[in-house]
Amino acid sequence: MIRNVPANVEQQKSGPMLTLRQIEVIRAIMVTGTMAGAARLLNVSQPGISRLMKYTEDSIGVRLFDRTKGRLVPTAEAKTIFNLLDSVYGKVEDLQFAIASLRKGAGTELSIASVPSIGNVMMPRAVKKLRSRFPALALDIDILKIEEALDYLLLGRGEVVALSHRVEHSVLAMEPLVSGRLLCVVPEHGPLASRTSISPEEMASHPLIGINPNDPYGRIMAAVFSNRGLDYSMTIKARFGSTVCRLVAEGLGIAIIDEFTLAHDSMPGIAALEISAETSFQTFAAYRNDRSLSVHAEQFIHLLREEMAQVAGTPSGKGHHPFAGSSRSGV
Repeated sequence: MIRNVPANVEQQKSGPMLTLRQIEVIRAIMVTGTMAGAARLLNVSQPGISRLMKYTEDSIGVRLFDRTKGRLVPTAEAKTIFNLLDSVYGKVEDLQFAIASLRKGAGTELSIASVPSIGNVMMPRAVKKLRSRFPALALDIDILKIEEALDYLLLGRGEVVALSHRVEHSVLAMEPLVSGRLLCVVPEHGPLASRTSISPEEMASHPLIGINPNDPYGRIMAAVFSNRGLDYSMTIKARFGSTVCRLVAEGLGIAIIDEFTLAHDSMPGIAALEISAETSFQTFAAYRNDRSLSVHAEQFIHLLREEMAQVAGTPSGKGHHPFAGSSRSGV
């Protein structure tokens, strides 16, 4: 019959085990030849090195070094173990290098995506911070329409998608990011540019660009108009916010867009006004709930939320000139 032998009994049979710290100190003495040199190499005090070496020699019952002409040289008894110690230390260095590489993201690729309204300004700023934390991390970044996000995650094309509204699916987790609001963008040198706010009634009297009632943001604005019994004319629709931005800048109408894509003055030619109506919405980070997120994905979500929180609720005159929303299912 085989009996389990306690670890401390096995240790007593084989003798005391050297710790990694003891191996490090022994090797430092081997390299430098003196206690003082080892202390400098390890950035510790010399008395500490001396005490640890005495304890090590007493515990293993072998004298490791002799003092010869002011230097410590390996004893004849100890020479046979020094090559093994050096090999062990080399393996420890390899392990530390591997850990350091993992911390930098080496050998790893993070695939993330976003709808345009979050991806145009917020995501690049979050990615910049992510890269500073993991300089060796490879990144694959995509911009998706909302209806593309489901396949992106379910088919394993990426880990996280930043969304401008909730998508229901049993396999997806929808982690809230921050709450945002919509703003009205007008030509920078037009008659409305000096205003700080605008009402739905006033907006309905101007040609509107890029509002599609089937979009998340379009549904919010459609409700604002319908709740007040207002008719509005949508004269131009465009898929991407950059196009809508230029159309507004050219004086072809006004548009409505979320505050995140208008942040940090990313495009010239447009001024943003507060809308005197309820236009709030919630953003989300979507990912599969049947898989653990990588450390890098968790950090991306944290940094993205941090960037968006700095923008949320900012007065329209601060950081809100460019327009980067979209119209058909591309917000």
